Amino acid sequence: MNHLELLIQKYPDLEECLPDIRTAYEGMLKAFQQGKKLLICGNGGSAADSEHFVGELMKGFRLPRPIPNELLQRLITSYPEHGAYLAAHLQGAFPTLSLVSQTALITAIANDVAPDMIFAQQVYGYGRPGDMLLALSTSGTSRNVINAIELARTLELFTIGMTGKNGGAMKGLCTVTIQVPWEQTPDIQERHLAVYHALSSMLEERFFGQTGNREGYHP
Repeated sequence: MNHLELLIQKYPDLEECLPDIRTAYEGMLKAFQQGKKLLICGNGGSAADSEHFVGELMKGFRLPRPIPNELLQRLITSYPEHGAYLAAHLQGAFPTLSLVSQTALITAIANDVAPDMIFAQQVYGYGRPGDMLLALSTSGTSRNVINAIELARTLELFTIGMTGKNGGAMKGLCTVTIQVPWEQTPDIQERHLAVYHALSSMLEERFFGQTGNREGYHP
């Protein structure tokens, strides 16, 4: 049983979201294959989800992620005393940034510029054509998130929205919008977590699925 089948087994109500989840996965797969990065943002519980998703992508989630052999050998050659330790403890990582994490920067933007620009400013600083923005908003209307999406589209980023049943403004803006069929925030966030766990598992399996694979993803 694949990861999407497992997802629907646990959350049958998400079956209608499968085409959009697949589109999001395919966009992320292509971008990571090209060495691009993912930016993630959201407010409140969705900010926590932003951090959580980064944690699943930037280190091993369900599978071992050994670093490439070429890097392993360089570390051992360059640092004979501890290079093997570095190589053994590093894990393959998909380059992903949470835009909710930088307290000093966020508060500076909110205080000096405007609170609804805290994510857009970071998209402007970090985003490059071909990168990705994944934006979480249970309502689909959070202004700071919408501003970030609008800028990301202008900068030619692949945009993924995760929201609730109504979709709000997000559904007309993002390259793909995953609208879980619920209206209450706790129900929406519960399913967002299940969706990004499935995406994490799918990406990890694609790049690191073979046991001992040292030719998986690397920038």
